[in-house]
Amino acid sequence: MEFVSYTAIYSAVELLGVLTAFHNVMRTRTAQGAVAWFFALVLFPLVSLPLYWVFGRNKFEGYVVSRQQGDQHIQRQVAEGLSSFTDEYGADLTGASERFRVCEQLASLPFTRGNQVELLINGDATFSSIFEAIERAEKYILVQFYIIHDDQIGRDLKERLRQRAQEGVRVCLLYDEIGSHALRMSFFEDLMAAGAEVHPFHTSRGWANRFQLNFRNHRKIVIVDGEVAFVGGHNVGDEYLGRDPRFGHWRDTHLKLRGPAVLCVQLPFLEDWHWATETTLTGLNWEVTTIHENQQELLILPTGPADQMTSCGLMFLHLINSARERCWITSPYYVPSDEVSAALQLAALRGVDVRIMVPEKADHWLVYLSSYAFIEHGLSSGIRFFRYEFGFLHQKVMLIDDDLACVGTANLDNRSFRLNFEITAAVANREFAAEVEQMLLDDFEKSREMKRGELSRKPFLFQLACQTSRLLAPIQ
Repeated sequence: MEFVSYTAIYSAVELLGVLTAFHNVMRTRTAQGAVAWFFALVLFPLVSLPLYWVFGRNKFEGYVVSRQQGDQHIQRQVAEGLSSFTDEYGADLTGASERFRVCEQLASLPFTRGNQVELLINGDATFSSIFEAIERAEKYILVQFYIIHDDQIGRDLKERLRQRAQEGVRVCLLYDEIGSHALRMSFFEDLMAAGAEVHPFHTSRGWANRFQLNFRNHRKIVIVDGEVAFVGGHNVGDEYLGRDPRFGHWRDTHLKLRGPAVLCVQLPFLEDWHWATETTLTGLNWEVTTIHENQQELLILPTGPADQMTSCGLMFLHLINSARERCWITSPYYVPSDEVSAALQLAALRGVDVRIMVPEKADHWLVYLSSYAFIEHGLSSGIRFFRYEFGFLHQKVMLIDDDLACVGTANLDNRSFRLNFEITAAVANREFAAEVEQMLLDDFEKSREMKRGELSRKPFLFQLACQTSRLLAPIQ
């Protein structure tokens, strides 16, 4: 009788594995991934089924519907003005910058003119500027971070938000519950008691997403009164200010934005808020603050697993392919897709100065190990790799020729390309590009250049770990 029961259970699991395998064929974005999952689900359903429920899908179920529903409300607030907004504030890209306009289609937003961009280097500059903007808020403060820690900087941010909420400023805060897994809801009790609205992103909201813990909302956004916005690599944690003895100095970059682009940052926050709370955020400012000095043209490019296309990966592909003289990228992780890896190699082969800067220290060993294998492959094509040695490198920056500089949240890895909600600011301004160039030159001075054969000189077990880790690249 027991044997019959076990047989029935296994038969049911096998049937579920077969059905899931066909679901995988219809939904998985890459042919390699679809084939691998298909055979695993059919042949080893007991092991592969739970893994597929957590890691298998690349589409974030339900967000698209939520976005469409939310957009009905959003359109009542801003959409009628979107075409006039583009006509009035859309940037007239000319010359070399014209080749970047395809990114507007990925963003579904225009390059805007009349912006002011301030480069914020490292945590002290970033949080000083954010705290100053919070102090000046009159109507509302929108805050979204992947990681918030219950430490000194986390409590400093919470206390400033609590004070402003108590003074009548509306405070809305989103955090990723997976990135902030160590954070207890009790941390926000006094903030919510002051009237602030605090919500996790709810990655697993909805039946279809119950086990989908592989998605992340990786955005870092602060918006004050619809007049100033902050975007970049910093999360809220003491390590981001160099206070963690394990990492020491923390190298990161953020941007402070004023002008029409602020409203473009506000839109993805509005969509994320609608998903997380199932309510529409009303009463926001959609009037453009006109900037008369140091005007710069930039595009806000929000990307994520709810997009129809792999917008983040396509952004990297297009910008790398657009490079004529220089393509410099800094990222804490280097686990590129095959397409991006090929684009980088081709750029180097056609004579572009391709440089990738990654950290010497590791914060995620699986990613660190797999990156060694990808780097060794890239070195053979003439790509130059640098390991930042003065602390930990976490900035996400890209410099294309003298024409475009990008700062945002997206890493040079498959997770950012396919699984994370990200946001990037692409600034098409030669003066700003020169400022970023100088910043990166200073960083290269604090780095060592890697040489071919570095991996082969490592112990055999290290090499094996690197090559094995590379196999898991699609889910890293």
